Amino acid sequence: MILCLDIGNSHMHGGVFDGDNLIFQFRKASKTGASSDEYGVFLRSVLRENSIDPHEIISIALCSVVPEVIYSISACCQKYFGVEPFILQAGTKTGLQVSYKNPQEVGADRIANAIAITHIFPKKDAIVIDLGTATTFCAITANKNYLGGVILPGLKLSMSALASGASKLGSVEIIEKQQTLGKTTNDSIQSGLYYGSLGAMKEIIYNLTQQTFKGTKPLIIGTGGFTSIYRNAGIFDEIVPDLVLKGLFIANKLNS
Repeated sequence: MILCLDIGNSHMHGGVFDGDNLIFQFRKASKTGASSDEYGVFLRSVLRENSIDPHEIISIALCSVVPEVIYSISACCQKYFGVEPFILQAGTKTGLQVSYKNPQEVGADRIANAIAITHIFPKKDAIVIDLGTATTFCAITANKNYLGGVILPGLKLSMSALASGASKLGSVEIIEKQQTLGKTTNDSIQSGLYYGSLGAMKEIIYNLTQQTFKGTKPLIIGTGGFTSIYRNAGIFDEIVPDLVLKGLFIANKLNS
């Protein structure tokens, strides 16, 4: 079995592959400064609680946009699983051509998404929208060229900015909204977050389609924690919540 770990700013998203099948997923709040022992105890425990013997993990693949946790996670993999982890980073095989001016600037999670797209939807132009701590857009061509993307604050960051910058505005639950007009302050914030992000996505998709793909509509793929609230918004052609994990799994095979 192969354990894949996507370690982001807000949480760790993990999954276990048995053969080519993703059989189990979990999430854990990220904790900067956590020790290798904390990670190891958690990972072994969550596997056992879901009827997976930690000794069956023969390979571990990970990516992280938080560089300071990579050492602890790597040490955890060696101490608690006896495995040297594969880390998706600059210099590893991806099967992609990366057209960023400095390819090393591209987040490993965005590269993992792109790798997965080229295998799940082969020979298709695509825009991947990942709604996490940040909302990211990645443009990938049918011939596996990672062209670049767009980054803006995610829904939770936007809400936190409102709450910290305006004394009378507090945190709210981020949900799908049917009506734009709010009748309470909380309702108005929820509407602003939902429709503000929706409007931004539509505008960016339109511009990328016209400017990058010369007016030919690419596949629009959604992933990330907040994608589900836009399931009925008519934005996405497909939603693939576990896209990063699948990309990590493929990258691990390419580098084995």
